[in-house]
Amino acid sequence: MPLWDFQGSTMVTSQYVRLTPDERSREGSIWNRVPCFLKDWELHVHFKIHGAGKKNLHGDGLALWYTQERLVPGPVFGSRDNFHGLAIFLDTYPNDEATERVFPYISAMVNNGSLTYDHSKDGRWTELAGCTAEIRNQNHDTFLAVRYSRGRLTVMTDVEDKNEWKNCIDIAGVQLPTGYFFGASAGTGDLSDNHDIISMKLFQLMVEHPLEDDTVDWTKIEPSVSLLKSPKDNVDDPTGNFRSGPLTGWKVFLLLLCALLGIIVCAVVGAVVFQKRQERNKRFY
Repeated sequence: MPLWDFQGSTMVTSQYVRLTPDERSREGSIWNRVPCFLKDWELHVHFKIHGAGKKNLHGDGLALWYTQERLVPGPVFGSRDNFHGLAIFLDTYPNDEATERVFPYISAMVNNGSLTYDHSKDGRWTELAGCTAEIRNQNHDTFLAVRYSRGRLTVMTDVEDKNEWKNCIDIAGVQLPTGYFFGASAGTGDLSDNHDIISMKLFQLMVEHPLEDDTVDWTKIEPSVSLLKSPKDNVDDPTGNFRSGPLTGWKVFLLLLCALLGIIVCAVVGAVVFQKRQERNKRFY
């Protein structure tokens, strides 16, 4: 396969690349050799996850990567932890028994090398956003699209045999440098699945940028995300989305303070209106 390198249990055929067979304790990956210098791009991945395991007796899933590092095996779906760049995880097994999240689950993570993916919590603490998607043992084709344009990361799925994209993740304020590599990896543990990549296609998006962007060295940008709040402030929702966590003491204080200020304002406005009405009534006597 020109321009691609692979390692581990990866098997290349004329129809697909099998990252792992349906066997325990296997890891495999495939990586492109050419760094991507596009500022705006969209990646389409045709994949298939399937195996003999029944409900919750299969795993672990696969990951799509846009990272500085390549061909480095590790514990995160067959690739290294503390990476630099973007990862999209297609997780098929719930390691956290207490989670309300419905699996299979797709999530996104941006890392500057300082964050560790926590498998025991299914990456919940470092997850930016995610969604539930039926991606395993489907009798039809399954696709995933990752779009990055002007700081916005969008992940879409086409897994329902409808030939249409369904939104999964949409996050603004994402900063990714150019010059990183695309790849895919998968891993199995005590449970297993076949993890197949049928195709990976990259498209350039023609997008206008401000003139000041021409002075930026995009290869020197540090991977980061500007969030209004940390993902750690969120708890799971059975639909796969986030809902706000329990109110802490300072949040309760702020709510009470806002309520008190609202009451005072209403009282002052009411008093002024009442006084003006009294003055009007006196004029008629």
